[in-house]
Amino acid sequence: MIDSTTSIRMVNKKLIVPDQVTIPFITGDGIGPDVTAATQSVVNAAIEKAYQLEKKIIWKEVFAGEKAFHQTGKWFPQGTLNAFSEYIVGIKGPLTTPVGGGIRSLNVAIRKDLDLYVCLRPVRYFRGINAPVSQPEKIDVIIFRENTEDVYSGIEFEADSQETKMFLEWLKEQSPDSYQKIRFPQSVGLGIKPISKQGSQRLIRAAIEYAIRNKRPIVTLIHKGNIMKFTEGAFQMWGYDLAESEYKDFIYTARQFEHTKKHTGIAEAKKEKEWALSNGRIWMNDVITDAAFQNLLLYPQDFSVIATSNLNGDYLSDALAAQVGGIGISPGANINYQTGIAIFEATHGTAPDIAGKNLANPSSLILSSVLMLQYLGWNEAAELITKALEKTINHGQLTQDLAQFVIGSTVLSTSEFAKAIISNF
Repeated sequence: MIDSTTSIRMVNKKLIVPDQVTIPFITGDGIGPDVTAATQSVVNAAIEKAYQLEKKIIWKEVFAGEKAFHQTGKWFPQGTLNAFSEYIVGIKGPLTTPVGGGIRSLNVAIRKDLDLYVCLRPVRYFRGINAPVSQPEKIDVIIFRENTEDVYSGIEFEADSQETKMFLEWLKEQSPDSYQKIRFPQSVGLGIKPISKQGSQRLIRAAIEYAIRNKRPIVTLIHKGNIMKFTEGAFQMWGYDLAESEYKDFIYTARQFEHTKKHTGIAEAKKEKEWALSNGRIWMNDVITDAAFQNLLLYPQDFSVIATSNLNGDYLSDALAAQVGGIGISPGANINYQTGIAIFEATHGTAPDIAGKNLANPSSLILSSVLMLQYLGWNEAAELITKALEKTINHGQLTQDLAQFVIGSTVLSTSEFAKAIISNF
Protein backbone atom coordinates (compact mmCIF):
# COMPACT_ATOMS: atom_id res chain seq x y z
CA MET A 1 0.00 0.00 0.00
CA ILE A 2 1.46 3.34 -1.05
CA ASP A 3 2.05 5.95 1.65
CA SER A 4 0.66 9.17 0.16
CA THR A 5 2.47 11.33 2.73
CA THR A 6 5.90 10.19 1.48
CA SER A 7 5.16 9.76 -2.22
CA ILE A 8 5.91 12.18 -5.05
CA ARG A 9 3.03 13.65 -7.04
CA MET A 10 2.99 15.11 -10.53
CA VAL A 11 0.84 18.27 -10.72
CA ASN A 12 0.69 20.36 -13.90
CA LYS A 13 3.85 18.67 -15.19
CA LYS A 14 5.73 19.57 -12.01
CA LEU A 15 7.01 17.21 -9.33
CA ILE A 16 5.70 17.80 -5.82
CA VAL A 17 8.30 16.22 -3.51
CA PRO A 18 7.66 15.81 0.23
CA ASP A 19 10.53 16.40 2.68
CA GLN A 20 10.39 12.71 3.63
CA VAL A 21 10.15 10.82 0.35
CA THR A 22 9.93 7.10 -0.37
CA ILE A 23 12.29 5.94 -3.10
CA PRO A 24 11.89 2.36 -4.36
CA PHE A 25 15.19 0.72 -5.28
CA ILE A 26 16.37 -2.48 -6.92
CA THR A 27 19.60 -3.72 -5.35
CA GLY A 28 20.67 -5.40 -8.58
CA ASP A 29 22.63 -8.55 -9.35
CA GLY A 30 26.33 -9.37 -9.10
CA ILE A 31 28.04 -6.27 -7.68
CA GLY A 32 24.62 -4.63 -7.24
CA PRO A 33 24.45 -5.10 -3.44
CA ASP A 34 27.95 -3.62 -3.02
CA VAL A 35 27.40 -0.49 -5.11
CA THR A 36 23.84 0.03 -3.82
CA ALA A 37 24.93 -0.02 -0.17
CA ALA A 38 27.76 2.40 -0.92
CA THR A 39 25.45 4.73 -2.83
CA GLN A 40 22.78 4.80 -0.15
CA SER A 41 25.35 5.59 2.54
CA VAL A 42 26.67 8.54 0.50
CA VAL A 43 23.19 9.85 -0.32
CA ASN A 44 21.98 9.58 3.28
CA ALA A 45 25.04 11.40 4.58
CA ALA A 46 24.75 14.15 1.96
CA ILE A 47 21.07 14.76 2.75
CA GLU A 48 21.78 14.86 6.47
CA LYS A 49 24.64 17.35 6.02
CA ALA A 50 22.74 19.55 3.55
CA TYR A 51 19.38 19.63 5.33
CA GLN A 52 20.04 18.32 8.89
CA LEU A 53 16.74 16.60 9.80
CA GLU A 54 14.52 18.54 7.40
CA LYS A 55 14.72 16.06 4.52
CA LYS A 56 15.08 12.30 4.32
CA ILE A 57 14.84 9.42 1.86
CA ILE A 58 12.92 6.35 2.99
CA TRP A 59 14.41 3.50 0.95
CA LYS A 60 11.89 0.86 -0.16
CA GLU A 61 13.38 -2.28 -1.70
CA VAL A 62 11.58 -3.79 -4.68
CA PHE A 63 12.75 -6.74 -6.69
CA ALA A 64 13.89 -7.61 -10.20
CA GLY A 65 16.56 -9.87 -11.65
CA GLU A 66 18.03 -12.89 -9.90
CA LYS A 67 16.84 -11.91 -6.43
CA ALA A 68 13.26 -11.58 -7.68
CA PHE A 69 13.49 -14.87 -9.58
CA HIS A 70 14.69 -16.77 -6.51
CA GLN A 71 11.95 -15.24 -4.33
CA THR A 72 8.98 -15.21 -6.71
CA GLY A 73 9.90 -17.27 -9.78
CA LYS A 74 9.62 -14.13 -11.89
CA TRP A 75 12.44 -11.98 -13.20
CA PHE A 76 10.34 -8.81 -13.18
CA PRO A 77 7.34 -8.99 -10.80
CA GLN A 78 4.34 -6.75 -11.46
CA GLY A 79 4.65 -5.31 -7.95
CA THR A 80 8.00 -3.75 -8.87
CA LEU A 81 6.50 -2.07 -11.90
CA ASN A 82 3.59 -0.83 -9.76
CA ALA A 83 5.96 0.63 -7.15
CA PHE A 84 7.89 2.65 -9.72
CA SER A 85 4.62 3.90 -11.22
CA GLU A 86 3.17 4.88 -7.84
CA TYR A 87 6.24 6.43 -6.24
CA ILE A 88 7.33 8.16 -9.51
CA VAL A 89 11.10 8.17 -8.82
CA GLY A 90 13.30 5.11 -8.27
CA ILE A 91 16.86 3.86 -8.62
CA LYS A 92 18.38 0.51 -9.58
CA GLY A 93 21.63 -1.39 -9.62
CA PRO A 94 22.82 -3.52 -12.57
CA LEU A 95 20.59 -6.43 -13.58
CA THR A 96 21.29 -9.80 -15.17
CA THR A 97 19.57 -10.45 -18.48
CA PRO A 98 18.10 -13.99 -18.36
CA VAL A 99 19.44 -16.36 -21.00
CA GLY A 100 16.99 -18.04 -23.34
CA GLY A 101 13.36 -17.23 -24.07
CA GLY A 102 11.17 -14.62 -22.45
CA ILE A 103 12.41 -11.16 -21.58
CA ARG A 104 15.20 -9.95 -23.87
CA SER A 105 16.54 -7.49 -21.31
CA LEU A 106 15.13 -6.48 -17.93
CA ASN A 107 16.43 -2.95 -18.46
CA VAL A 108 14.66 -2.68 -21.81
CA ALA A 109 11.50 -4.19 -20.31
CA ILE A 110 11.41 -1.58 -17.52
CA ARG A 111 11.94 1.27 -19.98
CA LYS A 112 9.24 0.07 -22.35
CA ASP A 113 6.62 -0.87 -19.75
CA LEU A 114 6.91 2.52 -18.05
CA ASP A 115 7.37 4.38 -21.37
CA LEU A 116 10.62 5.94 -20.15
CA TYR A 117 11.36 7.46 -23.52
CA VAL A 118 14.49 9.41 -22.55
CA CYS A 119 17.73 7.66 -21.71
CA LEU A 120 19.76 10.49 -20.19
CA ARG A 121 23.53 9.96 -20.20
CA PRO A 122 25.73 12.85 -19.01
CA VAL A 123 29.43 12.35 -19.76
CA ARG A 124 32.16 14.52 -18.21
CA TYR A 125 35.73 14.15 -17.03
CA PHE A 126 36.89 13.91 -13.42
CA ARG A 127 40.43 15.16 -12.92
CA GLY A 128 42.68 12.42 -11.55
CA ILE A 129 41.36 9.61 -13.76
CA ASN A 130 43.65 8.23 -16.44
CA ALA A 131 41.73 8.76 -19.69
CA PRO A 132 42.80 7.43 -23.13
CA VAL A 133 42.47 10.79 -24.92
CA SER A 134 44.84 13.75 -24.60
CA GLN A 135 42.31 16.38 -23.45
CA PRO A 136 39.42 14.63 -21.69
CA GLU A 137 38.59 17.83 -19.80
CA LYS A 138 37.03 19.17 -23.02
CA ILE A 139 34.27 16.55 -22.77
CA ASP A 140 31.05 17.72 -21.12
CA VAL A 141 28.17 16.26 -23.08
CA ILE A 142 24.58 15.32 -22.24
CA ILE A 143 23.16 12.55 -24.43
CA PHE A 144 19.40 12.21 -24.92
CA ARG A 145 18.92 8.74 -26.37
CA GLU A 146 15.45 7.71 -27.54
CA ASN A 147 14.49 4.70 -25.45
CA THR A 148 11.39 3.04 -26.91
CA GLU A 149 11.73 2.78 -30.70
CA ASP A 150 14.33 1.85 -33.33
CA VAL A 151 15.78 -1.66 -33.36
CA TYR A 152 15.31 -1.88 -29.57
CA SER A 153 11.58 -2.26 -30.18
CA GLY A 154 12.50 -5.95 -30.49
CA ILE A 155 10.56 -6.72 -33.68
CA GLU A 156 12.60 -9.51 -35.25
CA PHE A 157 11.84 -12.62 -37.28
CA GLU A 158 14.14 -15.60 -37.44
CA ALA A 159 15.48 -16.87 -40.73
CA ASP A 160 13.22 -19.61 -42.19
CA SER A 161 10.37 -18.65 -39.86
CA GLN A 162 6.84 -18.44 -41.16
CA GLU A 163 6.74 -14.71 -40.46
CA THR A 164 9.89 -14.13 -42.53
CA LYS A 165 8.56 -16.19 -45.42
CA MET A 166 5.26 -14.32 -45.39
CA PHE A 167 6.95 -10.95 -45.31
CA LEU A 168 9.31 -11.86 -48.15
CA GLU A 169 6.41 -13.08 -50.27
CA TRP A 170 4.54 -9.84 -49.63
CA LEU A 171 7.62 -7.72 -50.38
CA LYS A 172 8.33 -9.61 -53.60
CA GLU A 173 4.78 -8.97 -54.79
CA GLN A 174 4.34 -5.38 -53.58
CA SER A 175 7.84 -3.96 -54.06
CA PRO A 176 10.02 -6.10 -56.33
CA ASP A 177 12.82 -3.51 -56.34
CA SER A 178 13.03 -3.65 -52.55
CA TYR A 179 12.98 -7.44 -52.62
CA GLN A 180 15.93 -7.43 -55.00
CA LYS A 181 17.97 -5.50 -52.45
CA ILE A 182 17.93 -8.50 -50.07
CA ARG A 183 21.15 -10.29 -50.93
CA PHE A 184 20.32 -13.75 -49.53
CA PRO A 185 16.53 -14.05 -49.15
CA GLN A 186 16.69 -17.81 -48.59
CA SER A 187 18.55 -17.43 -45.30
CA VAL A 188 17.78 -13.95 -44.06
CA GLY A 189 16.56 -12.90 -40.62
CA LEU A 190 14.51 -9.71 -40.56
CA GLY A 191 14.17 -6.84 -38.12
CA ILE A 192 11.93 -3.79 -38.19
CA LYS A 193 13.20 -0.31 -37.29
CA PRO A 194 10.24 1.90 -36.26
CA ILE A 195 10.98 5.61 -35.82
CA SER A 196 7.94 7.85 -35.45
CA LYS A 197 7.35 11.58 -35.52
CA GLN A 198 5.77 11.49 -32.04
CA GLY A 199 8.57 9.40 -30.55
CA SER A 200 11.29 11.51 -32.15
CA GLN A 201 9.82 14.88 -31.24
CA ARG A 202 9.10 14.10 -27.60
CA LEU A 203 12.75 13.03 -27.22
CA ILE A 204 14.09 16.08 -29.03
CA ARG A 205 11.72 18.37 -27.10
CA ALA A 206 13.20 17.05 -23.84
CA ALA A 207 16.72 17.73 -25.15
CA ILE A 208 15.83 21.28 -26.20
CA GLU A 209 14.14 22.10 -22.91
CA TYR A 210 17.12 20.72 -20.99
CA ALA A 211 19.44 22.94 -23.04
CA ILE A 212 17.25 25.99 -22.38
CA ARG A 213 17.01 25.31 -18.61
CA ASN A 214 20.71 24.66 -18.20
CA LYS A 215 21.96 27.31 -20.65
CA ARG A 216 23.63 24.77 -22.92
CA PRO A 217 24.75 26.44 -26.19
CA ILE A 218 24.35 23.62 -28.75
CA VAL A 219 21.84 20.85 -29.48
CA THR A 220 23.10 18.32 -32.03
CA LEU A 221 20.87 15.82 -33.81
CA ILE A 222 22.92 12.70 -34.59
CA HIS A 223 21.50 10.39 -37.24
CA LYS A 224 22.28 8.20 -40.25
CA GLY A 225 19.79 9.96 -42.48
CA ASN A 226 22.04 9.89 -45.52
CA ILE A 227 21.33 6.14 -45.79
CA MET A 228 18.10 5.55 -43.80
CA LYS A 229 16.19 8.50 -45.20
CA PHE A 230 12.68 7.68 -43.96
CA THR A 231 13.64 6.73 -40.41
CA GLU A 232 16.80 8.48 -39.24
CA GLY A 233 16.50 11.12 -41.95
CA ALA A 234 12.97 11.77 -40.73
CA PHE A 235 14.29 12.01 -37.15
CA GLN A 236 16.51 14.88 -38.27
CA MET A 237 13.74 16.60 -40.24
CA TRP A 238 11.21 16.29 -37.40
CA GLY A 239 13.80 17.73 -35.01
CA TYR A 240 14.31 20.82 -37.14
CA ASP A 241 10.55 21.15 -37.65
CA LEU A 242 9.99 21.11 -33.89
CA ALA A 243 12.74 23.63 -33.13
CA GLU A 244 11.64 26.07 -35.83
CA SER A 245 7.95 25.93 -34.93
CA GLU A 246 7.81 25.61 -31.13
CA TYR A 247 11.16 27.07 -30.05
CA LYS A 248 11.87 29.78 -32.62
CA ASP A 249 12.54 32.32 -29.83
CA PHE A 250 15.17 30.01 -28.30
CA ILE A 251 16.75 28.07 -31.19
CA TYR A 252 18.51 28.96 -34.42
CA THR A 253 19.02 25.94 -36.69
CA ALA A 254 21.57 24.91 -39.27
CA ARG A 255 18.64 24.40 -41.63
CA GLN A 256 17.65 28.06 -41.26
CA PHE A 257 21.26 29.02 -41.92
CA GLU A 258 21.34 26.96 -45.12
CA HIS A 259 18.01 28.42 -46.27
CA THR A 260 19.27 31.99 -45.79
CA LYS A 261 22.56 31.17 -47.49
CA LYS A 262 20.73 29.74 -50.51
CA HIS A 263 18.40 32.70 -50.94
CA THR A 264 20.44 35.71 -49.82
CA GLY A 265 24.05 34.54 -49.74
CA ILE A 266 26.66 33.37 -47.24
CA ALA A 267 27.39 36.84 -45.85
CA GLU A 268 23.76 37.41 -44.88
CA ALA A 269 23.51 33.88 -43.44
CA LYS A 270 26.56 34.47 -41.22
CA LYS A 271 25.17 37.80 -40.12
CA GLU A 272 21.82 36.23 -39.22
CA LYS A 273 23.49 33.40 -37.29
CA GLU A 274 25.78 35.80 -35.42
CA TRP A 275 22.81 37.96 -34.42
CA ALA A 276 20.81 34.92 -33.24
CA LEU A 277 23.61 33.44 -31.14
CA SER A 278 24.65 36.79 -29.67
CA ASN A 279 21.06 37.25 -28.54
CA GLY A 280 21.03 34.01 -26.59
CA ARG A 281 19.69 31.57 -29.19
CA ILE A 282 20.83 27.95 -28.95
CA TRP A 283 22.51 26.61 -32.07
CA MET A 284 20.90 23.40 -33.38
CA ASN A 285 22.83 21.41 -35.96
CA ASP A 286 23.01 17.80 -37.11
CA VAL A 287 25.85 15.36 -37.69
CA ILE A 288 25.89 12.01 -39.49
CA THR A 289 26.58 9.21 -37.00
CA ASP A 290 29.97 8.06 -38.31
CA ALA A 291 31.20 11.66 -38.50
CA ALA A 292 29.94 12.20 -34.95
CA PHE A 293 32.17 9.42 -33.62
CA GLN A 294 35.17 11.10 -35.25
CA ASN A 295 34.25 14.62 -34.20
CA LEU A 296 33.59 13.62 -30.59
CA LEU A 297 37.19 12.42 -30.49
CA LEU A 298 38.70 15.39 -32.34
CA TYR A 299 36.43 18.27 -31.31
CA PRO A 300 34.44 17.26 -28.21
CA GLN A 301 34.06 20.91 -27.21
CA ASP A 302 31.73 21.35 -30.22
CA PHE A 303 29.11 19.14 -28.55
CA SER A 304 26.92 20.08 -25.60
CA VAL A 305 23.53 18.33 -25.81
CA ILE A 306 23.01 15.40 -28.18
CA ALA A 307 19.63 14.03 -29.27
CA THR A 308 19.74 10.74 -31.13
CA SER A 309 17.90 7.51 -31.87
CA ASN A 310 18.13 4.38 -29.75
CA LEU A 311 20.90 2.35 -31.38
CA ASN A 312 23.08 5.38 -32.12
CA GLY A 313 22.69 6.49 -28.51
CA ASP A 314 23.70 3.07 -27.24
CA TYR A 315 26.96 3.18 -29.15
CA LEU A 316 27.70 6.86 -28.58
CA SER A 317 27.10 6.92 -24.84
CA ASP A 318 29.52 4.07 -24.11
CA ALA A 319 32.13 5.29 -26.61
CA LEU A 320 32.03 8.79 -25.15
CA ALA A 321 32.22 7.42 -21.60
CA ALA A 322 35.36 5.50 -22.62
CA GLN A 323 37.00 8.82 -23.52
CA VAL A 324 36.78 9.97 -19.89
CA GLY A 325 37.76 6.68 -18.26
CA GLY A 326 34.91 4.22 -18.82
CA ILE A 327 31.27 3.58 -18.01
CA GLY A 328 32.24 2.91 -14.39
CA ILE A 329 32.07 6.67 -13.83
CA SER A 330 29.13 7.33 -16.16
CA PRO A 331 25.63 7.85 -14.73
CA GLY A 332 22.30 7.16 -16.39
CA ALA A 333 18.61 7.88 -16.05
CA ASN A 334 15.45 6.75 -17.82
CA ILE A 335 12.77 9.41 -17.74
CA ASN A 336 9.27 10.18 -18.98
CA TYR A 337 9.03 13.96 -18.65
CA GLN A 338 5.27 13.84 -19.28
CA THR A 339 4.33 11.45 -16.44
CA GLY A 340 7.35 12.37 -14.32
CA ILE A 341 8.34 8.73 -13.82
CA ALA A 342 12.13 8.39 -13.66
CA ILE A 343 14.45 5.51 -12.82
CA PHE A 344 18.12 6.22 -12.24
CA GLU A 345 20.58 3.42 -12.81
CA ALA A 346 24.12 2.13 -12.91
CA THR A 347 25.21 2.01 -16.55
CA HIS A 348 27.64 -0.90 -16.16
CA GLY A 349 27.07 -4.63 -15.91
CA THR A 350 26.89 -7.03 -12.98
CA ALA A 351 30.62 -8.06 -12.95
CA PRO A 352 29.96 -11.48 -11.34
CA ASP A 353 33.70 -12.18 -11.01
CA ILE A 354 34.01 -9.57 -8.22
CA ALA A 355 30.48 -9.81 -6.82
CA GLY A 356 30.36 -9.69 -3.03
CA LYS A 357 34.10 -8.94 -2.73
CA ASN A 358 33.75 -5.24 -1.89
CA LEU A 359 35.92 -4.35 -4.91
CA ALA A 360 33.46 -2.67 -7.28
CA ASN A 361 33.52 0.97 -8.27
CA PRO A 362 30.21 2.55 -7.12
CA SER A 363 30.76 5.86 -8.99
CA SER A 364 28.23 5.20 -11.74
CA LEU A 365 25.39 4.59 -9.30
CA ILE A 366 26.55 7.40 -7.00
CA LEU A 367 26.53 9.84 -9.93
CA SER A 368 23.13 8.50 -10.96
CA SER A 369 21.93 9.30 -7.45
CA VAL A 370 23.20 12.85 -8.02
CA LEU A 371 20.96 13.04 -11.10
CA MET A 372 18.11 11.72 -8.95
CA LEU A 373 18.66 14.35 -6.26
CA GLN A 374 18.74 17.07 -8.92
CA TYR A 375 15.51 15.69 -10.36
CA LEU A 376 13.94 15.91 -6.90
CA GLY A 377 15.14 19.52 -6.60
CA TRP A 378 17.54 18.63 -3.76
CA ASN A 379 20.43 20.40 -5.46
CA GLU A 380 22.42 21.17 -2.30
CA ALA A 381 22.85 17.47 -1.51
CA ALA A 382 23.64 16.72 -5.16
CA GLU A 383 26.36 19.37 -5.23
CA LEU A 384 27.88 18.05 -2.00
CA ILE A 385 28.29 14.60 -3.53
CA THR A 386 29.65 15.86 -6.85
CA LYS A 387 32.31 18.07 -5.27
CA ALA A 388 33.31 15.40 -2.77
CA LEU A 389 33.61 12.79 -5.54
CA GLU A 390 35.77 15.20 -7.56
CA LYS A 391 38.00 15.75 -4.52
CA THR A 392 38.26 12.04 -3.71
CA ILE A 393 39.27 11.11 -7.26
CA ASN A 394 41.66 14.04 -7.61
CA HIS A 395 43.42 12.96 -4.40
CA GLY A 396 44.05 9.53 -5.94
CA GLN A 397 41.64 7.67 -3.66
CA LEU A 398 40.31 5.13 -6.15
CA THR A 399 38.80 1.68 -6.45
CA GLN A 400 40.98 -0.95 -8.11
CA ASP A 401 39.55 -0.55 -11.62
CA LEU A 402 40.78 3.06 -11.79
CA ALA A 403 43.75 2.87 -9.42
CA GLN A 404 45.61 0.37 -11.62
CA PHE A 405 46.11 3.11 -14.21
CA VAL A 406 47.04 5.94 -11.82
CA ILE A 407 50.56 5.93 -10.40
CA GLY A 408 50.72 6.69 -6.67
CA SER A 409 47.00 6.24 -6.09
CA THR A 410 45.48 4.60 -3.02
CA VAL A 411 43.37 1.51 -3.69
CA LEU A 412 40.09 1.57 -1.76
CA SER A 413 37.36 -1.00 -1.41
CA THR A 414 33.80 -0.15 -2.40
CA SER A 415 32.78 0.75 1.14
CA GLU A 416 36.04 2.64 1.82
CA PHE A 417 35.50 4.70 -1.34
CA ALA A 418 32.02 5.67 -0.11
CA LYS A 419 33.48 6.69 3.28
CA ALA A 420 36.17 8.73 1.53
CA ILE A 421 33.53 10.65 -0.39
CA ILE A 422 31.60 11.35 2.81
CA SER A 423 34.78 12.53 4.58
CA ASN A 424 35.37 14.96 1.69
CA PHE A 425 32.01 16.72 2.00
